[in-house]
Amino acid sequence: MLSYSNAPYPVRGDLVAAHERFWRRLAAPGAWWTGAERVAVARETRRARDCELCRRRKQALSPYHVGGDHDRASELPEVAVDAVHRIVTDASRLKRAWLEQSIEQGLTAERYVELLGTVVALVSIDSFCRALGLPEHALPEPLPGEPSGYRPASARQEEAWVPVVPEDNSDTPEADLWPARRTGWVIRAMSLVPDEVRTLNDLSAAHYLPASDVVNPAAARGELSRPQMELVAGRVSALNDCFY
Repeated sequence: MLSYSNAPYPVRGDLVAAHERFWRRLAAPGAWWTGAERVAVARETRRARDCELCRRRKQALSPYHVGGDHDRASELPEVAVDAVHRIVTDASRLKRAWLEQSIEQGLTAERYVELLGTVVALVSIDSFCRALGLPEHALPEPLPGEPSGYRPASARQEEAWVPVVPEDNSDTPEADLWPARRTGWVIRAMSLVPDEVRTLNDLSAAHYLPASDVVNPAAARGELSRPQMELVAGRVSALNDCFY
């Protein structure tokens, strides 16, 4: 069980519950990675912040012209380690050609999306801990079992870099991902691995707002007003070179 009992401020129960749900899922086999591999992705996510190769790439005019070896923390394939480190340290300069090359090297679009979702979720929780001045939670012990290999039958190639579930998903097993039958690319982007969208929705509902409330300008959570929430979100997005 995760605890925020030592936090300098009260932590809402829905935040703790959402973090615990991800921690349990992190340890379990996913659709394309085992539990041990998913926890290894988490270790690489944390290692990337201190990787010397990533530091040199971040300082370079182009990260694609800087070679070398990552300071790794796992036995994951090199193509997976590279993907994790690039996402963590230099996401704004990722290119479609890089992903296509990574897929050719064996990553696969499905494994990339699950890796991406794991990185995104862990970074959000680790950042929450650091903002409170707390140590990062110890990673869970992996659970046994094999990945499900589930791929949505409706997934198709559109404008995104990887196949996605159609925007009108009402007649698919993925109808719960966005019940309004329409949503933005920021949600659809990981729908090739539906559980990654479910995790994103779960954490976003606690950290920000439930997806159904985003379009309501009066909706807010906790102590901040909606304008204050958007000011913080906009500033953080700009500092992180967020595409959106």
